[in-house]
Amino acid sequence: MAKNLRTNSTQKFIEITDVIEDVVILQGGSACVVIEVLATNFELLSAEEQDAKIFAYSNLLNSLSFHIQILIRSKKLDISSYVNSLEVEANRTRNTLLAKNIRLYKDFVADLVKVNTILEKKFYIVIPYSSLEKGALGAAQATGKSQMENFFEEAKAVLYSKAENILNQLQRTGLKAQRLEREKIIRLFYDMFNDGQLNALHNLDTHPPIVQGKEAK
Repeated sequence: MAKNLRTNSTQKFIEITDVIEDVVILQGGSACVVIEVLATNFELLSAEEQDAKIFAYSNLLNSLSFHIQILIRSKKLDISSYVNSLEVEANRTRNTLLAKNIRLYKDFVADLVKVNTILEKKFYIVIPYSSLEKGALGAAQATGKSQMENFFEEAKAVLYSKAENILNQLQRTGLKAQRLEREKIIRLFYDMFNDGQLNALHNLDTHPPIVQGKEAK
């Protein structure tokens, strides 16, 4: 009984009901897809390349005819395993000079982490869909399929079209991007709501705690 109470209490804060293929199904007749955009080092680009990217990004924003949400995740990296691997490598090599240099580098990295927090940044574009986009007449239409099947097919068609538009615009900026599939979506949200403890996620067919961010306006 206590377990059911805890589940019901948690679900009050969860808007996601399911992830079908790569479409996130939300409460209230909404859905979304998530695009991951790989980061680029803007500072290393030439002035001309920077201007070109800014211009292409401006064109992307101006071309939008629908809402999107831009999500930036900053996650603290634990590099203790990397530091330990350097010590193992130093002990393994028979080259004394190489072992000394590896240990100097290991000490440098360890000191750097003590002074600075090492962050991993990931960038996502969330594209939403609402059943209201179909209109009142369209929403009232009925077929032999279930209501959920109809909604999923409608949402998938609209979201794929929107995502294709975004992906094409991102390609013009020179940025690499991909639409996240079901497994990666579940891992993303599980990681967000469990403080990076992905090792606790064993069964991807279950529905871990996931919530949707609000649409950007």
